[in-house]
Amino acid sequence: LGSEVWTCFIFYSTLLILKMYIIAIVTGQVRLRKKAFANPEDAERHGGMQYCRTDPYVERCLRSHRNDMENIFPFLFLGAVYSMTGPSYAVARIHFLVFFLGRVLHSVAYLLALKAPTRSFAYVIAQVPCVSMAIQILMDVASFA
Repeated sequence: LGSEVWTCFIFYSTLLILKMYIIAIVTGQVRLRKKAFANPEDAERHGGMQYCRTDPYVERCLRSHRNDMENIFPFLFLGAVYSMTGPSYAVARIHFLVFFLGRVLHSVAYLLALKAPTRSFAYVIAQVPCVSMAIQILMDVASFA
């Protein structure tokens, strides 16, 4: 697979994608449990049109998933480019691990509606390595711009 940094990036990126799948599965299970379906055909299949409705907890799950997409997709780009800049393995691993742990904590805080500022704290913690990687990437390519 190439360098240790690249392999480490692939490992954490794959874990993050699996985490996103888990949130999607949780959302589907909550829809079933709450009988709150977004589409008429799903509502009809599970008891009737009265179940074509929204539910606050389903909406919370969807917001969690959307937040993952808004943050994990940029990480995938930044992490891939950062991996190509030849960073130290130990430093790169810390970047990837901190982002991963921050996103897991963010999802847990979102889904369990943990007290503020837990979710905000997790968000900020996960953004630190992204900002760091972005700055390092810009410093590496600035002379070519």
